[in-house]
Parts: sequence; C-alpha cells; structure tokens
Amino acid sequence: MAKVKHRSKKQGKSSARFFSLLPKLKKTIFNRLILVWLVLLLAMIALGSNLYRLQIVEGDQLEKKARQQQMVYLRPYIPRRPIIDRQGNVLATDQLVYTLYVHPKLFKISQQEMAENLAPLIQNGTVEDLIQTFQRQRSGIRLAHTLPEDVAIQIQNLSFDGVELIQQYARLYPHQEAVSNVLGYVGFYDRQGQAGIEGSQEKYLERNPLTLRISRTGRGSLMPDHIPEGFANFDDLRLQLTLDLRIQRAANLALQNQIKEYGAKRGLVLVMDVKDGSLLALASQPTYDPNRYFEADMELFKNWAVSDSYEPGSTFKPINVAIALEEGVIKPNDSFNDSGRIYIDRWPISNHDFRTVGGRGMLTIPEILQYSSNIGMIRIMQKLPPQVYYDWLKKLELTEKTDIDLLGEGTGQLKNEAQFTRSQIEPATTAFGQGFSLTPIKLAQLISTLANGGNLVTPHLVKGLVDPQEQIHAQPRRPTPKSVFSPETAQTVLEMMETVVSDGSGAAATIEGYRIAGKTGTAQKASASGGYLANAKITSFVGILPVDNPRYVVIAVIDEPKRENSYGSTVAAPIVKSVMETLISVEGIPPSSTPSEQEENS
Repeated sequence: MAKVKHRSKKQGKSSARFFSLLPKLKKTIFNRLILVWLVLLLAMIALGSNLYRLQIVEGDQLEKKARQQQMVYLRPYIPRRPIIDRQGNVLATDQLVYTLYVHPKLFKISQQEMAENLAPLIQNGTVEDLIQTFQRQRSGIRLAHTLPEDVAIQIQNLSFDGVELIQQYARLYPHQEAVSNVLGYVGFYDRQGQAGIEGSQEKYLERNPLTLRISRTGRGSLMPDHIPEGFANFDDLRLQLTLDLRIQRAANLALQNQIKEYGAKRGLVLVMDVKDGSLLALASQPTYDPNRYFEADMELFKNWAVSDSYEPGSTFKPINVAIALEEGVIKPNDSFNDSGRIYIDRWPISNHDFRTVGGRGMLTIPEILQYSSNIGMIRIMQKLPPQVYYDWLKKLELTEKTDIDLLGEGTGQLKNEAQFTRSQIEPATTAFGQGFSLTPIKLAQLISTLANGGNLVTPHLVKGLVDPQEQIHAQPRRPTPKSVFSPETAQTVLEMMETVVSDGSGAAATIEGYRIAGKTGTAQKASASGGYLANAKITSFVGILPVDNPRYVVIAVIDEPKRENSYGSTVAAPIVKSVMETLISVEGIPPSSTPSEQEENS
C-alpha cells in the first residue's frame, strides 16, 4: 500500500512538471512552424523570382536556345547544272563518287590479303604500297576519294571489316584535257568553281540553294516533319556553250603536233565567228586533266589566250593598213619604197629578211603585206600624224578588255600619249606590231572587224541556259557591236590579206577551192626586265574563211619554237590550215566562187 502511494506521488510530480512545460513547448513548436513557413515563403519567393527571370527577363533568349537545340538547319548539296557544247555533248556534269577509308585495327584478315584484294580496284595502287599505307596509322586512312560507283560496289561486295565507303558528288569531265582550259574545274571539298567557265558562270551553274529546317528529338534523332515535298527535285536546265567539241579536238591535235615538232614552250588556237563573236574553239597546250586538277601545275589553270599579253608583230599590220585607209592618207593602189633598212631617231629598223634579200624597192600595199615588209609599213604609217594614230589605237580599245565570259582577262599595254606622240620611234615600231602588247583574244576581236564589215564584237563562249528541247531560258546580255571601220575599208584590207595566202608568206594555209585571207607574224619576245629575249620569239598566223562570205577567224600562236626556220609561215600557218579543213567539214562550207563567178552572179 505504501508503494502505491509512493508511485502516485511521483506521477503527480511528473504531470505537474509536464503542465508547467507545456506553454514553453507550445512556444517552441510555434517558432518551428514559423521557421518552416519562412523557409517555404523564401523558397516560393526564390522560385517565383527564378520563374520571372526565366520567363520574362531571359525568356526570348532561352526560347532561341531551345529552338536551336530542337531544330537543325541543313543545306543539302544540289548538283551543279551540266555544261554542254553547241551540239549537246556533255562537257561537265556531277556524278556520285565514293571516298574509300580503311581502319587497319578492325581488319579480320591479314594486311597482305587486304592489299591484294584492294590493289586491283584502286588506280595506281600496288600491294606493296598499300601494305606500307596500312602501317602508317591504325585508323582513318584515306585510300581514294573519287571512286566510281561500279568500283565502290565491287569493294562493298568484298564485305571486309575495316573498310568504309563514303558517298558524295564530284564534278566529272568526260573529255578530260580536251576542254580544260575553257571549263576550269570545281574544288572537290569546297564545291566552288575555279578558273574557266566553272568559275565565271556560278550564277548559271548553281541551282537555287535550299535550306531545310528539321526537328530533332531529345536524343538528337532527326524528324523530317518540316521537309517540304519535292525538295529534292531540281530543274533539268544545262549551260550550253558556243564551243564545238569536234573543232576543239582538231585544234588540240594540230597544236600538239607542231609544239612537239618545233620543241615550243606552248601554243594556242582560237576559232571565232566574226558575226557575233562566238568561239567555236579555244585550245591551248600544254594543258591538264580537270578530273585530277590537284596534280597539275597551277600555271596551267589560267587561259593565256585571255590572260597573257604579247607583241603581235606582223599580224597587226592589216589593222594599221585599215587605219591609214580610213583616214584617207593612202589609197589601195599606192606604192611605197622598201629600202630594207631605215633609221628612226638613230635606231636601225630592218626587214626580217634584210640580210638575205636587202631592199625590194617600190611595193604596193598588198605586196607590203605579202612580204611582211616592216619598212613598207613604216612608210605607210608615217603619213599619219602621231596624235591621229594614237587616237585610233584608243578607239580600237587596244588596252581594254574584250569582256569575254572567262575569269582573269588581261589587258594590253601601250605607251602613254606623250611618249607616243613626241617620239618617232614609237609610231614606227607600232607600225609593224611591236612596242605594245595585247592578248590573243583582243587580236581576234580586232581582226574580226576586217571580216564583218568593221564592227567590234564581244568574244564569248556562253550561249545560255537551255532545256532538253534546246529552248533558251536565260542568256547573258552583250553590248551592241561598235563600228570602227567602214565596210569598204574592211573589204579592201580583206582582199589584200587574201594575196598573202595566194601569193605571199601565208601560202602554207592554202586550201584548194577556198578563198582564204591571212597574215603571218614573227615577233621578238619582250623581256620582263625590258628589251627583248635573245633567240626567243612568238610565231603566229591569223586566217579568215571564206573571203567571199567572211564568217570565221582562226588564230594560232606558238610561243618560243626552238627549231631553225621557225616563223609564222612555217609554224603557225599549217595549224590554221588544219583547223580550217575541219571547220569546212563540220560547217559544210561550200567551195568559194571566183571573182569572175561573183560578177556573173551579181
């Protein structure tokens, strides 16, 4: 009983203590609730502030980032338009090719066996070379980068581990070196046209670029929900040139033969329609294969018919005769004394054959052209005041570009007006085509004025964009031809040039049954440091076909022939004859009528 009472007393004390602590406990709980509430409140404020920052302050920026993460913008490669000649022959087109990589660390067969299987399928690949290549590194070795599809299929069929083929487009030039100086090439990696037509006509060759917006999943996979229908469809237009592959090949062959025979440095041939300036051939040697442009000397990428200037020599004499006739200082039947050598400002000037022939005495103007008399030409041009002569050279746009549709066109050089008009030697040397320079394409433009009635036409290679039915959809605008000589003057000089082929130094260009006008040229080669190079010359010939209905100018220029007896008449004239024979066949040019037949017909 006593124990029970004792417990009751203890319980009473505990209860009393609990109730005495209760107010303090309530206060502690309350404080803790306040603290939790404050923490929650601060968290809500922080969260709200962060939401405000994310949605209001940085909303636009974050939305932009989100779109960048969710969307990807691709610009798929669209093949360039093909290039064709005037007959529709494909000169350049895009094709699927494959780059071959190998990863030796993944080979399941020996390197010897791998090399033996791949070597026959890779151009210039040998088993020994491939084994050495495999040993250079363990992965990512590129063996070839322009494999055609048939070869790629053969490699795929081998089913070897460690062999990888990557598909892409590359520019193909089916005729290789034949037209490379005109076409240029397209870079394999940057897909940009370089040199020639590929570089100058990007606006026609590149189809409209297309940028695709594609959604991306959280894992990075692409979803084609924004790809427009028919995006892979593109037009079937082709860029047509005025070039004729048959004439181009004939020009290349004739050039190669003469360069080899005379050990020349280089040569060129161009064929131009005098009516509108369209070029049927523009060949130069040496050249390169545009399919393997990366192996070529960079010097070959420029077309020197357009870029390089030279002293034209006697091929410029017909232009000077036309100037003198147009000014009325000479008449077609005039004669001039050819003494063989004269002195101008104490400078001796001689004919090319002075040592063997001496002076020829009185010569008619056609005879001056036939013998290519420097002295006779000086006598003619001395009748013209130097200022008038200089004004004519400027009128002929001697130092201006022709605006041909190729990259890198150069300009000619002419002494300034003061030097030309105050010195006797400058007009004298200009009379026989030296002391100034022009490009071969400029010479073609000037010579064409004598064949088309006196008009400066714009040389060009681009006809326009055509569809498979040969309907033109776009073409360049060209300036109206500028009249520089009267038709009467042009015809008179043309007939004088005919005697150069029939009775003079251009006999090597004779084609039986056809009336051909021409002029030979053999000029000293100017040195970059001034003066002329010893034993270096440029031989050339300009021909016009046919005289009774002038239509084509053919020019051949051979740089630094090495053999004896190297002149325009022996080196360049046979090339022009060969090209003209092809031109006659291709164009179906009928034999010329004689002057008496023309009179009967009229």
